[in-house]
Amino acid sequence: MWNNFFVARDEEGRMGAAGGGQGGALAALQGGRAQRRSQKMSDSQNGKIKLAFLVCAVGVTLTVLAVGTEFWVELAQPKDFGGNQTCQLAHYGLWKTCVRTLWVADVDPERASCGPAELPGESNCTYFKFFTSGENAVMFKKTTNKNLSLAAAILALLGLTLMVTGSICIIMTLSKGVAFFLKPASFCFILSGVLVLISVLIFHRSVLALLSSDHAVPLHHQLAWSAACAGSAGAVLMLGGVLFLVLSLHGISWQKCLPHNNSAT
Repeated sequence: MWNNFFVARDEEGRMGAAGGGQGGALAALQGGRAQRRSQKMSDSQNGKIKLAFLVCAVGVTLTVLAVGTEFWVELAQPKDFGGNQTCQLAHYGLWKTCVRTLWVADVDPERASCGPAELPGESNCTYFKFFTSGENAVMFKKTTNKNLSLAAAILALLGLTLMVTGSICIIMTLSKGVAFFLKPASFCFILSGVLVLISVLIFHRSVLALLSSDHAVPLHHQLAWSAACAGSAGAVLMLGGVLFLVLSLHGISWQKCLPHNNSAT
């Protein structure tokens, strides 16, 4: 009888200990989940990330607009060159060039060169062949430098690729609610802005090389609005990347302080 009594007591104690261990493990698991939930970003942090992403979206839009248009530079003959009633102007970008024939009567009398390109006239546009057959383009007896033109185009495309990668990182950050992808996104946007600015500088160097290839035809040149969009896009993208970097550093310091605050409470 006493043996049965002690055996029953021993089994009850083991069941109680097992129940307490399961309850403690369950409480620890719930506490860990609550801590992980509390480490997620707050609504204010989400708002700051969305605002910085809006800044980068402006830079991405300007870059796409610049890369897709052919108004990086305008090359204009003197409007009285040849003594005709028409004059010619060329404008081109990373991919193609357009030569426009304008009426001299439509040009501003105070303007020495032909243009601007917005005036009505005949236009002939062709894509550059140094992307396919490797041939240089000839404009007004001047030859382009295909190496510089290719470098400018490739850098612009690499910048666009990094912008897409950074945008994916930000989308994952907002969907998952964690700040882990902010640093990669900041790196992508800052580097893409640098690449776009370098692309503009190399393109300008290619224009100078074009002008120096032949001096038989005098030309006036000026960077147009597409190049201005690219330069502005580079600055905006770098600003957005810096904002993401600041937010990522602030999020890390906040997460480090969070477990201490929970233990104090």
